[in-house]
Amino acid sequence: MQEGAGREKVKILHILYESKGDYFGIGGVGMRAYEIYRYLKERHDITLLCKRYPGAKDGEIDGLRHIYLGTESRNLTRTLLSYAYKAALYIKREGERFDVIIEEFSPAIPTFLNFYKKRPVVLQIQGYTGTKYFGKYNPLYSSILYALERLRPLFYRNVLIVSDVTRERHSLDQGHTFVGMIPNGISPELLGCTPEKSDYVLFIGRIDIHHKGLDILLDAYKEFFPYFPGIRLVVAGDGRDREKFREELGRLPEQIRKNIELLGWVSGDEKKEALLKALFVVFPSRYEVQPISILEAMACGKAVVVSDIPECYFVTQKGAGVAFKSGDPASLAVCMKGMATSNRLAEMGLKGRDWVKDFTWDSVAEQYEDFLLQAVERQDRHL
Repeated sequence: MQEGAGREKVKILHILYESKGDYFGIGGVGMRAYEIYRYLKERHDITLLCKRYPGAKDGEIDGLRHIYLGTESRNLTRTLLSYAYKAALYIKREGERFDVIIEEFSPAIPTFLNFYKKRPVVLQIQGYTGTKYFGKYNPLYSSILYALERLRPLFYRNVLIVSDVTRERHSLDQGHTFVGMIPNGISPELLGCTPEKSDYVLFIGRIDIHHKGLDILLDAYKEFFPYFPGIRLVVAGDGRDREKFREELGRLPEQIRKNIELLGWVSGDEKKEALLKALFVVFPSRYEVQPISILEAMACGKAVVVSDIPECYFVTQKGAGVAFKSGDPASLAVCMKGMATSNRLAEMGLKGRDWVKDFTWDSVAEQYEDFLLQAVERQDRHL
């Protein structure tokens, strides 16, 4: 390895199943990688090994080398399984060209790279679904995913998580030699923006109806609307359920449907403006990791409404918002009504911004870099 900027320059291969431009959408897993590597790409040689989607072509995006593997299909299950198979073959054939390999964990992508020992493999786990699979898929497929989620992480030597909740969910203190915790982050520029106030409640995230609780949000907004017809619902994001979600909107009464705006995918200044002008931001997920969008809303000084899942407890603990009973549209509607009349939104926003100020992406990237270098050193000592 070469020396660079006072640190060793390493060749990083990241098995990243979602990427910019992905037909199936990109969520926190992908955005975390792009934000971290934005700070590290000048110091290290980085390659992203991504799942193929219709129209994907190998090359550079944002200064990062992208290689796409798998079957080009609009069937997600077929795409993920072919990607897992091709990624495992790629590592077997090309893995020794890299110093460290990061694998984003998904039970739906069974690479079984824990058996690969020629280079350090870091399994990055950003969430836990558990029994929630059974509400989304058929019993057989759900059982397979549930078992893989419980068992596969136990066989990796290096594991990286984003929160203590993830550690507890996966029982990662048992049998692992190297477990690190590095949270998600926010752009420093958000901390200096001035919050505004417009006439809408905002959801921002991937359009995955079951995971993100968008069906819960629509049912709650139907209860909210008669009391506050002047407050719109704005939905920002993209994903595999976008057409299905449009169909759900089409079933709503016309006066409610006209009050709901779909922004599609937003980033940069457009995303910042959407956050800064929202009355408050709603995250009705059934299960989560450590949502980047929640951290960004807090960085913009916005109060947030979250489901009462453990991954979102920090919101109420820090006084940055309120929580509703997960999966309960009536509970969410009550919280939204309370927020619409609250005189504490600015106070909640300030508390959230004060807490999240230490979670900037440059700091996160530095911790991430240290973890990878330690994984390489540990591998070298065991050779």
